[in-house]
Amino acid sequence: MVTMVRAAALTHFSDVMRELGGDPDKALRQAGLRPALLREQDQLIDVAIVARLLEDAAQSTGCESLGLRMARHRQLSSFGAVSLLLLHQPTLRHALDTLVAHMHLVNESLLIHLEDAGDIVILREDFVLHGAMRQSVELAMGVLWRMCEALLRERWRPQGVSFSHAPPADLSEHRRMFRCRITFGAEFNGIACRAADLDEPNPLADPALARYALRLVEAMPAHRAASVGHQARRVIYLLLPSGNATCAGVAQGMGRSLRTLQRELDREGLSFSELLTEVRHELALRYLDHPHYGVGQIASMLGYASHSAFTRWFAAQFGCAPEAWRSRAQGLPRA
Repeated sequence: MVTMVRAAALTHFSDVMRELGGDPDKALRQAGLRPALLREQDQLIDVAIVARLLEDAAQSTGCESLGLRMARHRQLSSFGAVSLLLLHQPTLRHALDTLVAHMHLVNESLLIHLEDAGDIVILREDFVLHGAMRQSVELAMGVLWRMCEALLRERWRPQGVSFSHAPPADLSEHRRMFRCRITFGAEFNGIACRAADLDEPNPLADPALARYALRLVEAMPAHRAASVGHQARRVIYLLLPSGNATCAGVAQGMGRSLRTLQRELDREGLSFSELLTEVRHELALRYLDHPHYGVGQIASMLGYASHSAFTRWFAAQFGCAPEAWRSRAQGLPRA
């Protein structure tokens, strides 16, 4: 399934490349993109092409923080027409809920989920994309940080930021951006903040302008609802670690009855079991690439009650045990 992102995702790509001594036009052409595309911010691009472009650019310039450097310059306007809607929400929580509801207009592959944990809320981010790249993750995390900072200003005081990948050799860009505890090698990508901060009133909010912005967004020629299959995949990603990624649980998460979800998936030529297997397939390979995740931990993250249940499923999918697959992928001899 091809997922798309607005060309605005590459805002400041050329500026950062030049700062680092790179040639942005050459990098874009090598990725199969026209340099002029960066001026067409609402043009849609294959997410996989953008992810590969950022990773190749980081490698060619020797800069591990390229995505984060791009995010440092971002403004709320980077979200396009949706930005006006975000700006006039009564609280940051409302703005985040609004962003989640319209994310398919910004980046079809990006997942944002608010996970309440008492006095703390974790803003989790992930990609519905196999092999999601480091630069894409750091760009998305940086843009989310900048959005929250733009709305709360000096009241934006998060507790910490977590990345699932390993730390860079130079942490200066991360410390400059985040100004809080930064954890690498975590189980998720996300920002932890106080629940009370999300409910602080937004002094800029204007309900009339929010209603007007909503009408504008819904009237856009590019406005399109995400397919039911795509929505279901996103909910599966979010519910897997809790063990609630059943057809009934996903239907509830989408605000549908079980029968309605099954009927709509059937209309698109899909089945829930196929979607669940596809998501587990993608995430299993992604997690096994992460050396800090034990196989038992991966089993839990994929919604399996036991290590053995995950191992049986993996062997049926890939023809070997997860430990053997990891050893071969890392070039190690089989035990």
